[in-house]
This record gives sequence, structure tokens and C-alpha cells, in this order.
Amino acid sequence: MEIWQIVGVALLVTIIAVVLRKIQPEIAVQLSILAGIAIFLLVLGKIKVIVDLLQNLADQANISSYYLIIVLKIVGISYLAEFGAQICRDAGEGALALKVELAAKIGVLILAIPIIVAILESLVRLLP
Repeated sequence: MEIWQIVGVALLVTIIAVVLRKIQPEIAVQLSILAGIAIFLLVLGKIKVIVDLLQNLADQANISSYYLIIVLKIVGISYLAEFGAQICRDAGEGALALKVELAAKIGVLILAIPIIVAILESLVRLLP
């Protein structure tokens, strides 16, 4: 599915959700969540292409796949947290959305520690 089709579906669902929000707000939120999941599933195949490309680049650059996996987990946490936070905001739970974002930031920081340590170790080896 191409991006223009995804945007079209999203706009259609948005229009329906706006109308439903006045009549049945809980159904509008559920429709929005369902549409978000459907769109995510539609782009899942393209994510595999990106991961394969990054793996090939890491292999060519002689970078450990350990670090690539960490970076991919960080990107996954970021996207998932953004998706979850937006769902919370759509449901009128802005405070909960902020907590989701905070948890994601802490998770990213924890995952980044091995990369930060490796960079610092490399810098120490370069210094006289």
C-alpha cells in the first residue's frame, strides 16, 4: 500500500471518528486505535526492508550487529511510545501520554548505555 492510500484511509477514518465522537465517543477512540494498528501492519513489510538494508550496511562497515540491534530497539521504543502517547491524547488522557513518553525516554537511555560506553572507550583509546 502506498503512502497516498494510507493517508486517504487515515483521513476517511478521521472524518468518521469526528462524527462518531459527538454520538459515541468511546467508539470513535476504538476506531482510531484500530486504524492506527491497521496502518502499522500495512507498513510492517517496509520496516523489514529497512532493517535488512541497515544490517547490510553494518556488515560492510564491520560494525557489530549487537549495536545495530540496540539502535533498532531504540527506534522501535520511540515509534511505539509515540503511537501509544497519541492514542492516550486521542482518548483525552494527556497526562498519561506524558508518562508513556517519560517511560520511553528512560528505556531509550538504558538501552543506549552500551553504545555510550563503547564511544567513551574509543575516545579514551584515541587520547594520548
